[in-house]
Amino acid sequence: MDLSVLLFTGIIIATGLLFGKIAKYLRLPNVTGYLVGGLILGPSIANIVGVDIIPKLELVSVVALGFIAFSIGNELKFTYFKKVGTKPIVIAVLEATLAVVFVFGALLTYFAITKNLTNENIRFSLVLASIAAATAPAATLMVIRQYKAKGKVTETLMSVVAIDDSVAVILFGIGIAIANAINPGVEHSSLAMQILYPIFEILISLGIGIGIGIILVLGCKWFTGRGNRISLTVALIFLTIYLADKLEGSSILACMAMGAVFANFSKKHEEVNGLIYFVTPPIYIMFFVLSGIELELSVLQSVGIVGLLYVIFRLVGKVFGAGFGAKITHSDKNVCKYLGFTLVPQAGVAIGLSLIAAQALPDTLGAQVRAIILAATVIYELSGPIITKLTLKKCGEIQKTS
Repeated sequence: MDLSVLLFTGIIIATGLLFGKIAKYLRLPNVTGYLVGGLILGPSIANIVGVDIIPKLELVSVVALGFIAFSIGNELKFTYFKKVGTKPIVIAVLEATLAVVFVFGALLTYFAITKNLTNENIRFSLVLASIAAATAPAATLMVIRQYKAKGKVTETLMSVVAIDDSVAVILFGIGIAIANAINPGVEHSSLAMQILYPIFEILISLGIGIGIGIILVLGCKWFTGRGNRISLTVALIFLTIYLADKLEGSSILACMAMGAVFANFSKKHEEVNGLIYFVTPPIYIMFFVLSGIELELSVLQSVGIVGLLYVIFRLVGKVFGAGFGAKITHSDKNVCKYLGFTLVPQAGVAIGLSLIAAQALPDTLGAQVRAIILAATVIYELSGPIITKLTLKKCGEIQKTS
């Protein structure tokens, strides 16, 4: 029996605890400390946890994202949406869409100026830009929890990041479909089917989440003990992740849907969430330290001008789109001014989309998309939590700063 995984698990959790404490002393978000600790452990620096170990620990990341998605889903309450209406939906659609539009426009302009505006580069720009919509909710949730942020920006942010993934998947599907449609001499399925496929993925994910969410609501009526309820919740989150993967859906969306059903139809959701809050810290620490281990500093060297345009104009699109969406929906002035800066993080979903995107392009361009997204992940994941903290503090929704 190989017990080395236990050794590395212990090292990862201990590293997370240490660097989380250091980050706290430096008045940085704990998640930044976890990521930096992982970066030092990983192949980019000390190589204590090598590339051969990472695949053995991937299950931790999958499980952690499931719990994070479930927690975010618990914030999607009908009472909140009755109060604010469609504001978060409009904001999410605009911030995601304008991130894609701004990146696409910047890349086309660059290729036009350099006289390289070929069909191939147009397709490359479209595919790369379509990934810009994705936002990583995990780091955002950790910052909100650590600093106990409360207020209109925080409330809107939680709703927007929950909706963002669905919008991002649809926009990515449309981008890939158009890129395939303008690819000369290649047979492909109809444009309509390529666009509809991401919608099918979302519907499958929501169906799984809603179905298991109902089981959780009924199960919490049957099981009355705290231990039984938390055990049931953990078991059903695991089952949701498995089914979503098996049926080619999104485990993040499925777990969000499960959490939303539970929050809206069970009187016990606050009690269960309180229990989960005390169970998940080691899982979250491992998730972010592993995320740091997987960050590759070497990819920063291959970014170039195109990569910088992606990093800059995705942020510009998010900030402008969130602000514009908030303004036309008559949201609070702080939401209009600050929300976009809390949408910086980008990680797992974007990396997954980059793998799919690479298949739609020639090998060299596909590799470039992958390198740019990996490099952007390094930048966004290390800077995102800090920017989110500073933004929420600026708008007066964080009182605790130690």
